[in-house]
Amino acid sequence: MLRTEFTEADIRRMVKHGVLHRIWHGVYTTAEPSLVLRLDALVPVLGVRPIACLGTAAQLHGFDVQGGSAIHIIDPLQRCRHCLPGLHVHQRLGAPVVVVDGRHVTEPAWTAVEFARTLTRPRALATLDAAVRVGVSESDLAAAARCQAGRRGIVVVRDLLPLVDGRAESPMESETRLLLLDGGVPTPELQFAVFDDFGVVRFYLDFAWPAFMLAAEYDGDEHHGNALAVRRDKARVAWLQDRGWLIIPITADDVRRRPQQLLARILAHLAARAAIA
Repeated sequence: MLRTEFTEADIRRMVKHGVLHRIWHGVYTTAEPSLVLRLDALVPVLGVRPIACLGTAAQLHGFDVQGGSAIHIIDPLQRCRHCLPGLHVHQRLGAPVVVVDGRHVTEPAWTAVEFARTLTRPRALATLDAAVRVGVSESDLAAAARCQAGRRGIVVVRDLLPLVDGRAESPMESETRLLLLDGGVPTPELQFAVFDDFGVVRFYLDFAWPAFMLAAEYDGDEHHGNALAVRRDKARVAWLQDRGWLIIPITADDVRRRPQQLLARILAHLAARAAIA
């Protein structure tokens, strides 16, 4: 809704009472301003159809791991000279563009590599893992990396490509895996299937060393405070322990604040299990 439909006083009153939400200067909505709505609302503001890139494109493709609220668009011809809060305009040459639900977006593999170049190594790997998980091929990622040769951050991304694995189910699982590999821990099996006595998959383990009946499970915050989920987790661990598995819980603090202690713990358990294997 453009502001010309109401007086300034009308708009201020409706915004104050939550009837309207301001998207951009002169553009308001009665709905919660989602990323898609904010992107679409740029058309009347800028006078051009925007091309989403970086984190915005990653969200539209379904593999964003950062959750940023800023809108990132490409304008290689520098037609967009507006300086709007929450809008970042980039001049990107050579970026391939596709259409997703009627919106112009940088191509998925290009987006994953370009976005990963701007992030830390752990979050870059999480982005690449997430891209593969939703269907981007590893060969397309490699091709996109070649096309972006010489650009800032590409060396880090190129070095991460051999580690990419779409089986990671969360960004923190990707971060954890990178820490383990950097720390010299033997490569774990991801989402390792554990079968019951009838040959049916009972559980999947985040990180497993099946030869040693050792596994590590990322313990996120989503279940904390949920009594039913806590009981199910305890029953799950008990079932696995009864069958000889040793489960090491991992938290975000372990990975980000106490990485050396976590590595030492896992390596010690591996050594102990190897001694009795």
